[in-house]
Amino acid sequence: MFISCFPFILPIIYIFMRYTLLSIIGFFIMAPIWAQEIDTIAMKKLQEVIMPLKKQYAPDSREALLTLESTRDGRLVVETTEKEALPALERLLDSLSVSGIQAETNLLPDATLGDSLYGVVKLSVVNIRSKPANSAEMATQALLGAPLQLLKKQGGYYLVRTVDGYISWLDNAALQPMAIGAFDVWKNAPKVIVKTDYGHVYTETNEKATRVSDVVLGNVLRSMGKEKGYRKVLFPDGRGGYIKEEAVMDYNDWLKVAKLDADRIIEVGKTMLGVPYLWGGTSVKGVDCSGFTKTAYFMNGYMIPRDASQQVLVGEAIAILADDGELDTVKAMANLKKGDLLFFASGKNSNPSARVTHVAMYIGDGEFIHSAGQVRINSFLSSSPIYADFQTRTVVAARRYIGQEGKKGIHALKEVYYEQ
Repeated sequence: MFISCFPFILPIIYIFMRYTLLSIIGFFIMAPIWAQEIDTIAMKKLQEVIMPLKKQYAPDSREALLTLESTRDGRLVVETTEKEALPALERLLDSLSVSGIQAETNLLPDATLGDSLYGVVKLSVVNIRSKPANSAEMATQALLGAPLQLLKKQGGYYLVRTVDGYISWLDNAALQPMAIGAFDVWKNAPKVIVKTDYGHVYTETNEKATRVSDVVLGNVLRSMGKEKGYRKVLFPDGRGGYIKEEAVMDYNDWLKVAKLDADRIIEVGKTMLGVPYLWGGTSVKGVDCSGFTKTAYFMNGYMIPRDASQQVLVGEAIAILADDGELDTVKAMANLKKGDLLFFASGKNSNPSARVTHVAMYIGDGEFIHSAGQVRINSFLSSSPIYADFQTRTVVAARRYIGQEGKKGIHALKEVYYEQ
């Protein structure tokens, strides 16, 4: 009987084994997908529960981070730059672990950096981006010699914090990482600051010699002495060369005379007339609106916030608006002083609480200088041939920095850049 049934049993066994095998293979194929789905659910849940902590400890991602990351090995990690957020964050993650959601915390700077916690910009101007990719949006720039805090390394990029507090990504080819000891040597060494718009460092005391690098206004280099009308300089990465003596000034001497003086701030601003607008730009190679005001104040010895929406939050408020929120030109002319900053919101007409999107510097007589297409001068007086209708209709505030030195957001470079 068994023999007579055998032809019928074989197909059944074959089908059973085939589907069993396929089920086993399917399990191993689908397991990563299921795990991914579980991770996605866990990440979504974590994003929701850490949001209140993010709003409390890191409300502005330009200045502080509290982010959820998924590592290549499948771990969920909450990274933050804010040490005071850790206790609340760890309590929250402990409570979630009961429901099966596992996550770790990582306080930046990342431990893998060791003692190389500092960097110094080694090119004339470097582009700092919103993500670790050269195709990512340019968030800001930094100048040669600028000190940076290193927070994390990912691939060929460092997550850095600039002196004005901006956190973004920089190509590692643009900076020189330094351990604390090496950074102290660099910080305390004699330096020069470039005071001309553009220049070059040469391999010899000769303009026909090979160029080591270009330099721009505000670059800082280590001074190694004088020779034949040139200053011998050293770059953060050890490159050496010569720059014309008239192109630089001793950094210490410059700090002693640098101060917030309206005429001097405006003078720097006017030297940049015609410089093209560049989103994220903060150098004479190209500036955005807040990069322009930042540069004008920087070259007078002061560091101010990076973006217009940040700049409007510091300094002394100046009354320039009528009761209906429109610009009162009579009030503005009476209350504004040279060097004050004017702020604009492009969405003002549709939203009274619209975000500040533009900034300009007041230069007197109803005129202001700003970067819009290029650095140019306009007026908010309708009778002027350089009247700017759009800016006049969208002005929302004015702030005075002169006389507010040392207060929130307005700091002398000698306190935050290089103390000499």
